[in-house]
Amino acid sequence: MKVCPITKKSSQVGGGYSNRTRATQFNPTGKTRKYANLQKKRIYVPELKKTIVVTISTKGLKTIQKIGAYKTLKKAGVIK
Repeated sequence: MKVCPITKKSSQVGGGYSNRTRATQFNPTGKTRKYANLQKKRIYVPELKKTIVVTISTKGLKTIQKIGAYKTLKKAGVIK
């Protein structure tokens, strides 16, 4: 399953809503699956002198930039 290890973001089911629904009293539309914005990134961890490949959300990338790679990935359980 596609889940960000830092933010725990995954896909959600969202309701489709057409413009015609607003015009008519009842016009059902199917549900759609909305995926999190996950990116495959190579992150260099200076403390380990290693590069780690992680599938991570864009919000998770901002967290890494703010707090630091080692601290964030260790808390998320990516690094032991």
